[in-house]
Amino acid sequence: MKKILREPLLHFLVLGALLFVVYGWIDGGAMRSPEQIVVSAERVRALTDQFQRTWQRAPTEQELDGLVQTFVREEVMYREGVARGLDRDDPVIRRRVQQKLEFLTDGSVPSAPTDAELQAWVDGHADLYAVPPRYTLHQIYFDPGGHDDIAALIARARANLEAGRPAAGDRVSLPEQLTDTATSDIERQFGSEFAQGLAALPVGSWQGPITSGFGVHLVQIQSRGEARTPKLADVRVEAERDWLHDRSQKSEEAFYQQLRKRYTVTILQDAATSDGAIATAHAR
Repeated sequence: MKKILREPLLHFLVLGALLFVVYGWIDGGAMRSPEQIVVSAERVRALTDQFQRTWQRAPTEQELDGLVQTFVREEVMYREGVARGLDRDDPVIRRRVQQKLEFLTDGSVPSAPTDAELQAWVDGHADLYAVPPRYTLHQIYFDPGGHDDIAALIARARANLEAGRPAAGDRVSLPEQLTDTATSDIERQFGSEFAQGLAALPVGSWQGPITSGFGVHLVQIQSRGEARTPKLADVRVEAERDWLHDRSQKSEEAFYQQLRKRYTVTILQDAATSDGAIATAHAR
């Protein structure tokens, strides 16, 4: 029974029924017949409140009468339009009705997940919340197009560095030193190939050449903070947002599938044959 009570579709059906009752109460039976329009006291109060929120004052008697007459005009024109079928096959109206119906399903999603649900979500989507490696490193850049023998140049520079002697590279608008920098930030500056290449390098020694979007580099990784899965407390806001979005989509899809079972859909297609094009129907 507890499982049934927690079912999102049940929440939606109850909410839909409640909204239907409330709408009927507010309108005071305004839709009892196509020719009868009842502007209830609740409707007048709603129009008054809307005016007051907009203009920060109550409407005058003349302004309120104008609001009521505008509502009546909209209702008359809407009913006549529906009666004449003007709402059919209109993509804008169809989309708006779809959006309003989908909006109702949002109410079936719990307002907040439990800690156990959030932890299970984070564990099942560890790649979304993993803390990437962080690097402290020194790099020297070389422009492959600016030297006749770039391989020999890099080999000499690396030998000097390993012997504790300085080595000069080419000028480029990139930082020579990075301190406790996330992989994502390194990728934005140097490119994905360079950032991914760092993972295989040992700490402490000069390595290379390492390719980037600019050219090639000699790199000395001074420290590396390994990737890790964060604690729930560190990613609670993001995880809860993602959990609610996921549950909302699943609830919406479950609602659609329940409605879909009520319909038989026939799709007409043109199939080319030796006798010409023939129409074929597929019902599902």
